[in-house]
Amino acid sequence: MTLPASLRPWAACLLFASLASPVLAANSDVILHNGKIVTVDAKFSVQSAIAIRDGHIAMLGSDAAVLAAERGPKTVVTDLHGATVLPGLFDSHVHPLGAGLSEFRGKLPVFDTYDTIRKYIRAKAATTPKGQWIIVPRTFPTRLDELRMPTRELLDEAKEHPVMFDASYVVIVNSLGLKISGITRNTPNPPMGEIVHDRNGEPNGIIKNAQQLLKGLKEDEGFSLDEKRRALEDMLRRYVEAGLTSIGDGAVYAEEIGLYRDLKAAHRLPLRVTMTARYDAGRPLEDLRRDIQALPYKTNDGDDWLRFGAFKVNVDGGMTIGTAFQRQPYGEFGAQLYGKTNPDDRGQLFETAEKLLEIFRVARDKGWTLSAHCQGGGAIDNFLGALDALDKIKPIAPTRSHLIHASFQNPHAIAEMKRLGVLADVQPAWLYFDTPGLQKTMGAEAMKYFFPLRSYINAGIIVAGGSDHMIGHDKNSAVNPYNPFQGMWNAVTRRNIRGEVIHPEQCVTREEALRMYTIWAAYRHFAEKTRGSLETGKLADLVVIDRDYLKCPVDGIRQIEPMQVMIEGRTVYTRPAHK
Repeated sequence: MTLPASLRPWAACLLFASLASPVLAANSDVILHNGKIVTVDAKFSVQSAIAIRDGHIAMLGSDAAVLAAERGPKTVVTDLHGATVLPGLFDSHVHPLGAGLSEFRGKLPVFDTYDTIRKYIRAKAATTPKGQWIIVPRTFPTRLDELRMPTRELLDEAKEHPVMFDASYVVIVNSLGLKISGITRNTPNPPMGEIVHDRNGEPNGIIKNAQQLLKGLKEDEGFSLDEKRRALEDMLRRYVEAGLTSIGDGAVYAEEIGLYRDLKAAHRLPLRVTMTARYDAGRPLEDLRRDIQALPYKTNDGDDWLRFGAFKVNVDGGMTIGTAFQRQPYGEFGAQLYGKTNPDDRGQLFETAEKLLEIFRVARDKGWTLSAHCQGGGAIDNFLGALDALDKIKPIAPTRSHLIHASFQNPHAIAEMKRLGVLADVQPAWLYFDTPGLQKTMGAEAMKYFFPLRSYINAGIIVAGGSDHMIGHDKNSAVNPYNPFQGMWNAVTRRNIRGEVIHPEQCVTREEALRMYTIWAAYRHFAEKTRGSLETGKLADLVVIDRDYLKCPVDGIRQIEPMQVMIEGRTVYTRPAHK
């Protein structure tokens, strides 16, 4: 990419100081001036200079005022040459360990067609011992050109290997995989799971929420603890290069907690992390109650580098695979896109309302913010019903509990969120990737409130932006892309991969999109007093970018590249000259 002429001198000598005569009364460590400092404060003010001292913002204002008040004999003064500075960006929902491991041993193709899947299976079959599983890494039928769920026939490209196609809450296995797992037409469905059958009553390879039925499947391809630690650290560094200074890990277990703590203890944690503790609500209630009450941590335990966030359960499956629990059936098109055999199928609800309420009651009493993966409208209603019952005992709003995804909304649910003080954790990039198939499946009325960002904001609901990044290293081609500027562009334009604008009345402004990835995300994580905006006294987390976010052509938003990232006033990333 060619930089504007005004940025070339700055980019070529990014951190060279242009020191004038010292003013002995001030001792700021760093001053950035002659820029466009987008503060994202309450007034969304724009300044030209910022001073940093001891990792915090000491002053913002005009060049003359900041230089006069804050420049000392050791201050490093950098001329931005008009470049734009934003607060450090926040992705509220990523899965960095799985993403880091996904390409730790080799790059993956982008699985966007059946042909790509076939080629991948053939290549793996040539190097995998006969009888061992081949895993096609995660993607979704809504991301395939065919807009059709694979079945065992596609995966039968491999005759001497069992094959599993990972679609998250749904997996598809080939004929040999079904055979060695002992799955036949007479195999009963496991609790909360389903073995899908074809018209002849035979398993067609689609297995919903029942991966435990598969025999001989390795959990993590034998990664050592050190490899996992390295993969996690490398992925976190890639997030920094994308302009992120804070993330929310969307689901941690004991292993992830240990890895994060190891990195922090070794001073190798590249950015700030909030951990969401995920629990399997399918376990017996008494076991869950005992384990939650025995937890040695709760929301906000930790510090600005590593802390615990919300308590999370999964209420339903996924919208991209047809297991999200909807308010109405998926209908006939669900047969093609999702491989459904029952047109009255509404998806999968993993737990009863009564059990969900009790789990949340125990977690709330323990001191947790409550959250849940809820994709379909029926699941959203279930979650809000549980929070309404808790709110009658003690107000839920102070906990900053939130819906994760909440893909299919309606006006009543949005009103309930506002009344209860529930926040929204959203993934705008799904507007880009998944709407071509969803429009055919869900119908026009349901799509009116597919990620209804404008409706949320108009209702006064705090919206935190994120990606749900899970597979792949590249910020633009991963599943799901973690480029925050892609997410902002999606929120502003609502344009999908086919160029269609999906309900433009739900578009947000550039300022609102930026707030989603800064101050509103910080609020969702109880961090708005120290992060999320550039204000005096806050931590000096910021990103210098290669064009004016507020004024560049709208399609230029998704092309923005970070030139420099600072955390606590230290430069942690500088874009190489060759990029």
